[in-house]
Amino acid sequence: MPISPHLPPSSFLLVLLFFSSSSTSIIATTSSSSSASAADSFVFGGCSQLKFPPASPYEANVNSLLTSLLNSAAFSNYNNFTVPASSSSSSQDTLYGLFQCRGDLAAAECSRCVSRAVARLGALCPGACGGALQLHGCFVKYDNATFLGVEDKAEVMRKCGPSIGLTSDALTARDAVLANLGASDGGFRITSSGDVQGVAQCVGDLSAGECGDCVSDAIQRLRMECGAGAWGEMYLAKCYARYFQRGYHSPTGNDDDSSRNDEEVEKTLAILLGLIAGAHTKFTVR
Repeated sequence: MPISPHLPPSSFLLVLLFFSSSSTSIIATTSSSSSASAADSFVFGGCSQLKFPPASPYEANVNSLLTSLLNSAAFSNYNNFTVPASSSSSSQDTLYGLFQCRGDLAAAECSRCVSRAVARLGALCPGACGGALQLHGCFVKYDNATFLGVEDKAEVMRKCGPSIGLTSDALTARDAVLANLGASDGGFRITSSGDVQGVAQCVGDLSAGECGDCVSDAIQRLRMECGAGAWGEMYLAKCYARYFQRGYHSPTGNDDDSSRNDEEVEKTLAILLGLIAGAHTKFTVR
């Protein structure tokens, strides 16, 4: 039986930790691809288990919001929207959403990525009151509790490459890359040193100071969690930082592998911990 759309806000606290718990179940998956970065390769996604009924005002607002995201992505690499509740419906039918593309994507690539993300989000979270999906090239999120302009450094997802005993030169290069990522101002940062490359980005609704705090926190966690790993990814709720050493598995996918990624999303690798406003929620992670 569908749940009424007049629901408590289904705010996302996206926390994925690599151990099991008796709390919320999350499905984690892995991709075997080790090829170059593809904007539409899957990273993680999640959705509220609270549902809205078909043909409801909430469904109309979801459709309106996602259409606005798709249209805007042809002209900008970031935007956010608020769809107000109608006069005849509850204020909790108000919907908030945003998209964010990687800063080095051209307009056509951004539009394509957001289109893929919205389609995948619809398949992953049919009828969900809230959802979020991260591809390597873009991020899309919507919810009925406002998260716009709210600083949030909760850990969403982390992955670390194997500890291969980096040489002193490689470790120095890795540390230089992370230092450069942490020192740069602005929402998108890319740098390299020796054989190590790195990238970091904040969601566009953060101020410069909030962005710097978020990226610094992500980098600190990367150092602590990934140690001497050949590559690492740290996704917080409003930013991420990644690095990888050439010649080792880069945590990315390949454009030609998109259909294979869709199948791999269904492979259960581990049970992790997650929470969305106290509701049981299924997360899927690359």
